[in-house]
Amino acid sequence: MRRKHFEALQPVCPYCRTQDRIAPLSIGTVRRQRGSTIVDGALHCSSDLCSAEYPIIDGVPILMANVRTYVSDNLVHLMARDDLSEYVTSMIGDATGPGSAFNTTRQYLSSYAWDHYADLDPQEPAGGQPRPGGVVRTLDRLLEMSGGLSDGPAAVIGCSVGRTPMALADRHPGLVLGIDVNFSMLRIAARVLLDGEVRYPRRRVGLVYDRRSFPVRFAHADRVDLWVCDALALPLQDGTLSAAVALNVLDCVTAPYQMLAELGRTVRPGGDVLLSTPFDWSPRATPVEAWIGGHSQRGPGGGLCEPFLRALMGGGHPQAVNMHLHAEAEHPWHVRLHDRSTMLYNNYLAAAKITAPASSTRRDTELTPATT
Repeated sequence: MRRKHFEALQPVCPYCRTQDRIAPLSIGTVRRQRGSTIVDGALHCSSDLCSAEYPIIDGVPILMANVRTYVSDNLVHLMARDDLSEYVTSMIGDATGPGSAFNTTRQYLSSYAWDHYADLDPQEPAGGQPRPGGVVRTLDRLLEMSGGLSDGPAAVIGCSVGRTPMALADRHPGLVLGIDVNFSMLRIAARVLLDGEVRYPRRRVGLVYDRRSFPVRFAHADRVDLWVCDALALPLQDGTLSAAVALNVLDCVTAPYQMLAELGRTVRPGGDVLLSTPFDWSPRATPVEAWIGGHSQRGPGGGLCEPFLRALMGGGHPQAVNMHLHAEAEHPWHVRLHDRSTMLYNNYLAAAKITAPASSTRRDTELTPATT
């Protein structure tokens, strides 16, 4: 955790926020530090009613309201080793088999890290198809649609393995915060920040992976920090951010409407919200009742997602959030699964401005039945 991000963003206790109180966090314990980055330590809640501790692991603070549950549920990610040889890792993958937590994690890391960093990998075949870098191309298209971000700190919600905040820092002069809930992905991003190295398992086919490791350098990586946070309950005070970017996250959270409301709360009036989504709804991630379209085709909107999202983003819906949608587009994004398989998304892109301070900090988890 970079001290300058902590001082500028002034995070608040995520548990206290669930209790409708604002309690600033303080740097409580530092066991290991590199420069101004706390690698190992903890943040403490300042409220006597709470006094919660939030660990900092591998440079990444875990700022979740129920931190005990998060740590318990994510031990496979938090305790994962990266010092085993590629040979031994291969045997573990074969032994645990497809569908195991080990191999599921490897598959996700392969797909995301390839798209984020393979364009910088000297071993990646030149001119191959599909091309890596879809996440950066999507970001650039959204920045073009926005007409330029206002000055101040910006956040990338669902930053995955971290290329998006690095790229945003190259294009935006303020501090950039990368947020995700997947610690294995953030660990890849943290290695880029701390060591200037990308290391990930690149899937060939089935359970066959090649370890890729190569140096990278981003000119403004010193303005990037990475936190574990819930996109539905950000540990930030109202109006902290000048901009928020969320690429392919809206259809991956349990309550998309609450995510929109959180962006409307934490981004200041006049600030920017940039979204991309393929509307790839799945009940494993989002209950059907919380989908923004994609069901109830007998209703007024015929079940389409785009008009529903437009209405929610300041378009006259009874539950509209405090945004004005001013630009839309369609944009392709390839996701590599293995050497012979690629998924192609046709993403919906939206650029919006925050119109006014959020009127409340409501925590609805779904839209009212009348809106479905």
